Amino acid sequence: MIEVTKINGAKILINPDLIELVEETPDTVVSFTTGRKIIVKESRQDVKNLVKSYRKDIFAD
Repeated sequence: MIEVTKINGAKILINPDLIELVEETPDTVVSFTTGRKIIVKESRQDVKNLVKSYRKDIFAD
């Protein structure tokens, strides 16, 4: 799970395996394979880096 900040300031954990698309419009919108979308404060690049870091941690063992 990766931690992101919703636009209202609430911190949430999301499953990066369910992320389908991340776009800046100019807000960062994360779309999931389930059809759900959330707006987060992190940039598109920040979300990408969080997912990369998560995957490195998972596969490092």
